[in-house]
Formats: sequence, structure tokens, C-alpha cells
Amino acid sequence: MEPTKESLNSAIINCLRNIYDPEIPVNIYDLKLIYGIDIDDEFNVKITMTMTAPDCPEAEYMFQEVKQMVGFIEGVKSVDVELTFNPPWDYINLSDEVKCELGLI
Repeated sequence: MEPTKESLNSAIINCLRNIYDPEIPVNIYDLKLIYGIDIDDEFNVKITMTMTAPDCPEAEYMFQEVKQMVGFIEGVKSVDVELTFNPPWDYINLSDEVKCELGLI
């Protein structure tokens, strides 16, 4: 079955939910580190993401893991990951479930 943008988007989200921040026991998607997933008509993927802090010591590792793991998804032609700190990450944006898991509420 040929992939669609919708099926690839779902597969990418599932993939990102299996990548965990090494310092916080929550996946990077639910941690709201992913700001955008864009898929063009040729199935090239651009992911815009952030880190919990600009000086995160694991930034390069996570950046490369996202690029590699999403690149393994069948149908994805290429992956570009853009790191941004605008807007800065803030735990306030987390779901109540994740806040509870982290002991923030």
C-alpha cells in the first residue's frame, strides 16, 4: 500500500513517541519538544524541534536519533531536523497527564 501524508505523519508521531529525553522519563513528542512535522509531496520530512534548555548536553544525540529513526520509516524519502529555541520550551505546555507523571501537579 502506498503511503500517504496522513499515514506517514501517524507513523512519525508513533516513532517520536519511542524516543525519550535522556534526562526526563517522557518521550519527546509528549514532552512537547516537537514543534512541527512537515511532509512534502515527495515524502521528504522536515521536523522542527527544541530542547528543554539551550545548553542541553544531549542535544546532538537526540537530534541525530530523531533523524535516524524517522529515516527508517518506510516511505520517508529524506529527513531534515531543524533545532529551534523560538519559542523556548516551557513545562506549562505539557498535558496534565505528563505533568502528573513528572510530579509537577
